[in-house]
Amino acid sequence: MKLLHIDTSILGQNSVSRQLTALIIERLRALHPDAQVQHIDLGAEPLGHLSGAHLAAGQGATPESPAVLRDLERGRTALEEFLAADIIVVGAPMYNFSISSQLKAWIDRVCVAGKTFRYTEQGPQGLAGGKKVIVASSRGGFYGPQSPAAALDHQESYLREVFGFLGITDVTFVRAEGVNISPTQRQAAISAAMAEAAQLAA
Repeated sequence: MKLLHIDTSILGQNSVSRQLTALIIERLRALHPDAQVQHIDLGAEPLGHLSGAHLAAGQGATPESPAVLRDLERGRTALEEFLAADIIVVGAPMYNFSISSQLKAWIDRVCVAGKTFRYTEQGPQGLAGGKKVIVASSRGGFYGPQSPAAALDHQESYLREVFGFLGITDVTFVRAEGVNISPTQRQAAISAAMAEAAQLAA
C-alpha cells in the first residue's frame, strides 16, 4: 500500500487543509500499518508552471535553462509518484473560488496523454483508475450544493472532474467550510471535518 500525501496551502502551520491531511494520513496509517507514505509539500516547494520551454521539451527539444531541466525532472518524479500511489490525499484550500496555483501546477504534471489518459474514437479514456483520492477541502465561505454561492465552486467541482477524467471515480471530500466567517464557525468547521476524517473507512 502506497499513500501519496500532498499539501498545497501557502499558510504553513495556520493552514486548515494541512491539519486535515495530517489527520487523514494518521487515520490511513492506522488502517494500513504497513503503508508507505510519500509527502509532497507544494506550498513550500512548488513545481514550476508550464511554459513554452516545457512544451518544447515534450516535443524533443533540449532546454537550455538548467532550472527548466530540474523542473522537468521534478515533474517526471511527480508523475511517477502519482502512478505508483494506491491512495492520494490532497490538501486543497479554496483560493478565489478555485484551487491553489501550486496544486494546478501539480495537476498539469500528472495529466499526461498516454500516461494517465488517452483519446480514442469513443472519446477520452482515463488510464489511472483503481486509485482512491481523498481531498481535504477548506473554504473561507459556504459553497456547498445548497448554498447561494454554489455556482462559484470551481474547486471541488474541478477536482472531481479532473480525477474522473483520469479514470479515478473513488473521490472523497472531507470539507471544512466557512472557516473565515468567525472564530466560532472556524472551530466548528474544523472539528466537524476532523470527526469525519477520523471515521474514514479503509
